[in-house]
Amino acid sequence: MRAAFFLAGLFAATAACAAECRQDRAVYADRDGGYELAFEPVGSEAAATSHHFKMKVLASGAVLDGIVIPGDDPARSNGMVMHNCPEGDVTGEEIAACTVWEGVIYALDGAGDAALLPEEGAKAAESLLLSGFGPSLRYSTLWDEGKATVVPWDVLKRKGCGA
Repeated sequence: MRAAFFLAGLFAATAACAAECRQDRAVYADRDGGYELAFEPVGSEAAATSHHFKMKVLASGAVLDGIVIPGDDPARSNGMVMHNCPEGDVTGEEIAACTVWEGVIYALDGAGDAALLPEEGAKAAESLLLSGFGPSLRYSTLWDEGKATVVPWDVLKRKGCGA
């Protein structure tokens, strides 16, 4: 009997930890399982970005870099997804050439209401909306290079929590 209570408590604690995934550890996937977006800690409070993430194209193994820059007046979670951008001092033209998508990332709750992306240490959003991401990817150099061949939906649902 005592072991059953212990196991029930352990299961409840594990479920609570999973439900309380922090945004900087959240992992999302598109509905067809072709893409995975995984947040990672920014690593510096002095950074101009509020979030970092990696977007994987599962069929080809291509990995895209993503950032979120908070916007003011009106407040927005402005996101960018880039592929093979040069390092160091780069021009705006070079960044534009390697940008796959740029737009607002909306956090969606279970009722479908949109909000700003939660802060890094806050409870992770249930779903994300990257408005126009699919069409933008379709007309990017990533598509032309054959590293992406399936257009993802713009909504990604949380599928887990990384380490």
